[in-house]
Amino acid sequence: MARRSRKDEILQAALACFTEFGVDATTIEMIRDRSGASIGSLYHHFGNKERIIGALYLAGTAEYAALLEEGFAVADSAEDCVKLLVTSYIDWVVANPDWARFILHSRGRVEASEVGEALREANRVHYGRINQALASYREQGVFKPIPVDCFSSLIIGPAHDFARNWLAGRTETALIECRDLLAQAAWDSVSA
Repeated sequence: MARRSRKDEILQAALACFTEFGVDATTIEMIRDRSGASIGSLYHHFGNKERIIGALYLAGTAEYAALLEEGFAVADSAEDCVKLLVTSYIDWVVANPDWARFILHSRGRVEASEVGEALREANRVHYGRINQALASYREQGVFKPIPVDCFSSLIIGPAHDFARNWLAGRTETALIECRDLLAQAAWDSVSA
């Protein structure tokens, strides 16, 4: 297994601090201490805490997007693609609960920061890739007539809502136990 880069080490140390102390209470010094990086290295890679927050957010969403890309490469039906949107999301959240909590609670902050434009561009590319993967199925009439900008929300909405509740400790059922149920519900909601 490849060694993590210094930048990744800093991001993971930041995530640990944000999880333990909260984003607002975490200082650059705390991240430096946890990561073992020099203050110069922190500033070289990120410049300030807000950029660390933005980079951590973008790295997490990029991991989910990479899972999706891997799945789209082997998915051979509309049903596989739709279910993949849900299962990849759930798999990532279950594997990275602290990171998922951070992302769920930090979106507005990141959108309003200097990294906001990078987030908007990443989202544009991400949703463009999803639409591209589903376009031929849409043209074939495999899906109900649903506005394109509503389609992803309809698919991922229930899984996202359950994940938020699971991450907050408000469910008795583990998120992973609902994986196939939520994937099937997504398919049932959009298939013609």
